[in-house]
Amino acid sequence: MKNNEVPLWLRYALTLSEASQYFSIGERKLQQIADENRDTGFVIYNGVKLLFKREKFAEWLNETNAI
Repeated sequence: MKNNEVPLWLRYALTLSEASQYFSIGERKLQQIADENRDTGFVIYNGVKLLFKREKFAEWLNETNAI
């Protein structure tokens, strides 16, 4: 870990690849979830860059029975 790099478990938002690694869900599935749930509050688009709000997405996953 570089001196100025924030660990994944402390980040506010995760990129698609970071979220895939953190939540153990494939990138294609995460992209599909993001496309289907744009208005749920856990997806952020910075231009074309997709970000997941880590804590909000974790809450959503806890309430979901199947993905």
